[in-house]
Amino acid sequence: MAAIVSLFAFVFAIFGLSNLSLIQAQKGGFSVELIHRDSPKSPLYNHLDTTYNRVTNALRRSFNRVHRFKPTSVSTREAEADVIADSGEYLMNISIGTPAFDIVAIADTGSDLIWTQCKPCSQCFPQNAPLFDPTASSTYKTFSCRTTQCGDVEGTSCSSNGSCQYSVSYGDGSYSNGEVAADTLTLDSTTGSPVVIPNVIMGCGHDNDGSFDENTSGIIGLGGGDSSLISQLGFTIDGKFSYCLLPFSEAGNSSKMNFGSDAIVSGNGVVSTPLTKQSPQTFYFLTLEAISVGTNRIKYTDKPFGTDQGNIIIDSGTTLTLLPDDFYSDLESVVSSMINATKVNGPEGLNLCYDATIEFAVPDITVHFSGADVKLQPLNTFVLISETVACFTFSPLPNFAIYGNLAQMNFLVGYDTIKQTVSFKSTDCSNN
Repeated sequence: MAAIVSLFAFVFAIFGLSNLSLIQAQKGGFSVELIHRDSPKSPLYNHLDTTYNRVTNALRRSFNRVHRFKPTSVSTREAEADVIADSGEYLMNISIGTPAFDIVAIADTGSDLIWTQCKPCSQCFPQNAPLFDPTASSTYKTFSCRTTQCGDVEGTSCSSNGSCQYSVSYGDGSYSNGEVAADTLTLDSTTGSPVVIPNVIMGCGHDNDGSFDENTSGIIGLGGGDSSLISQLGFTIDGKFSYCLLPFSEAGNSSKMNFGSDAIVSGNGVVSTPLTKQSPQTFYFLTLEAISVGTNRIKYTDKPFGTDQGNIIIDSGTTLTLLPDDFYSDLESVVSSMINATKVNGPEGLNLCYDATIEFAVPDITVHFSGADVKLQPLNTFVLISETVACFTFSPLPNFAIYGNLAQMNFLVGYDTIKQTVSFKSTDCSNN
């Protein structure tokens, strides 16, 4: 889960009935239930947490995630992934094998490989659920290191018997090592029938450790690399997926993550911007041109990834929107000049906070992507971190840029990896 601030991550849960082939699902598309990690439906839910505890924890996870986006080299960036459940916001309930074996794994748009802990385990982090036993699945198979499937996975090597082995490590020292394999994957769809996907490339982890939560058993990579779930579904979903992120106030409810024709974002108010291919291909890069505060347009000229195009990553797992220092400073200056309220100190990393005991007006803020002007609502730009303090949801980060999930809440966000676009539509996600 390689994205920052916990690529805010989010939780998927799925419930279904009779089997539905992937080809049939593609014809009408399919959807899974999207559940925030702080929802009572989530296995990570803590009933003792207040709303403000959850907001503060999400912000902390957001900053932790940022370090995983900033590896020392491009080659290591491919393997950087936020796999700490405490840093992940979404989980996915899926089934692997024949007969189907249920697992709960972190859904991550910032990483690619799908992997779970497997028997026998020479070193496994504790998990509540049983380990997947590949010998119990009639559809499980491994690959030699000379196969195309092995080459599609980053960080592979050959074992002494010529089988394909993977090794991934993460910014916090967590890691997973095991064999590259393929098996049937089942998604229980909210549209009624589980979607069965044969021969999905995955990692069967026999040596795994680090800061993993006991409620999870691995990672579901939703990034842009060859081994991700999205890439493996490929043409069967026509390269399309979408999500609608609920505001914190709606954490007890659920929305959907859509695939295929169900993921098309259409109708009045839709705006689209190009995806820019860059290295690593895991991440989804957009081009930010400016941000307007009222009538004040602040031009964005930074090149954190080396080019004018693809100068910001969109990440559902990062809570805040993180911007290069100088640009953020200009943005904060304009925003603060238009707010008539008392400034107060906030948590570390949140530079602009106000006394919220007296209601104050928030200026209109529009994010100008290439070809797409996204007008934000107050819930996207300020968040209550306590009963008395509200903070700006944008923050500085030297030489880096991420468009986080607070800015995406109550938007239907659709990815088309064939046409290479991302679309936005202002939406009440509680009705999506």
